[in-house]
Amino acid sequence: MSVATDMRQQQSLRWVHRLQTLTASAETPVPLVVEGKLTRMVGLTLEAVGCQAAVGSRCRVATMEGGLEAEVVGFSGERLYLMPTSDIRGLVPNASVIPGQKLYEASLSNALLGRVIDAAGQPLDGKGPIRREKSMPLAGRPGNPLDRRSITEPLDVGVVAINSLLTVGRGQRLGLFAGSGVGKSVLLGMMTRYTDADVIVVGLIGERGREVKDFVDNILGEQGLSRAVVVASPADNSPLMRMHGAWLATTVAEFFRDQGLNVLLLMDSLTRFSQAQREIALAIGEPPATKGYPPSVFAKLPQLVERAGNNGISGGSITAFYTVLAEGDDQNDPVVDAARAVLDGHIVLSRKIAESGHYPAIDVEASVSRVMNDVASPDHQAAARRFRRLYSVYQQNQDLISVGAYQRGSDPEVDEAIEYHPLLQQFLQQNSEDAVSFDTSLQTLLQILGEVPIETMG
Repeated sequence: MSVATDMRQQQSLRWVHRLQTLTASAETPVPLVVEGKLTRMVGLTLEAVGCQAAVGSRCRVATMEGGLEAEVVGFSGERLYLMPTSDIRGLVPNASVIPGQKLYEASLSNALLGRVIDAAGQPLDGKGPIRREKSMPLAGRPGNPLDRRSITEPLDVGVVAINSLLTVGRGQRLGLFAGSGVGKSVLLGMMTRYTDADVIVVGLIGERGREVKDFVDNILGEQGLSRAVVVASPADNSPLMRMHGAWLATTVAEFFRDQGLNVLLLMDSLTRFSQAQREIALAIGEPPATKGYPPSVFAKLPQLVERAGNNGISGGSITAFYTVLAEGDDQNDPVVDAARAVLDGHIVLSRKIAESGHYPAIDVEASVSRVMNDVASPDHQAAARRFRRLYSVYQQNQDLISVGAYQRGSDPEVDEAIEYHPLLQQFLQQNSEDAVSFDTSLQTLLQILGEVPIETMG
């Protein structure tokens, strides 16, 4: 065979291969994207016509400086309601709106450990890009409740009052309820440092931007950050990005849980997440229901917190602590009440206790862990009930005792509460720099009540 013949055959094969490639691409339909136009902007809400997109999908809106990204949050007839993810400066009337084909996803990898990222998953710490290994839906997927493992193992959080009287189980979801300036962040920081977990995921949602660096440097520190992922979406972010920050933190926690790891998820705060959803819902015309909160707010809360917990397939767990701001110290605030109903327990911080110089300012009477009976021994439960009873009896008679109106011997139970009160108060106080292990907490509790027989009380 001549060289010329061989070259002709090779060229023919290349043409055949090229023809097959073109034929295959022609058989694969390319989706046509119909651009719309921006017709209205009120507050942060954008209205577009002339295009179609699914709720939750991303769109691109042209601006004088290039363009911004927005998410479809609702529709009415031919109108789409969009919420921008960034600053809206530079928008012009009739700007083109290009609908996207994908919903928001989280880019995940083990390289997230030790990093601080924003609600879009972009690094804030200046340590370079983060490689992507896997993608998961930002809003999560509904799980089968029968796939969850029961909570049977206590979790040491390093706080004596919680370990002994409000025992936390691995895989539990607990709320920290308090007004502003009562010590939620300090208590959250203590549990961040002292809780036994493989990975810590922190979601700083809607809080002051100053607190992000303070949390990373002073609470986590270099050693704590090495096993942590911090998702920061401060108060100056758009309401949509504040919600994305909460979803992203939960998705990151799910990613590590699915690897069989024990994850501690800390979110500060659940109230800011609810307020972000309220801003979006009211902007698109949803009517307010309870104290200005539309019904969608109370639908979003369980969708977020139900994603935490134990995984029966991988063996991993997400133990979650959510701070909840009680506006005006009102424990019947709609968000407080809704969060209390969907969580597995609540720790209430009292302003009155904090003002007396008692820290952590945990109101033992108003707090409860709904899984304590499943993870604590019978002796532990009996001791905790007796402690609560003595503490409660003193609080109920405190006014009489303080003014000297109570006479010793009038009620043996009150006499006993008075005798034990200094020990109980001392037991509940703890310096934020000191960790108290679970075993030490229980031994100290039993030691305090050792002079009185511990019996199971109904």
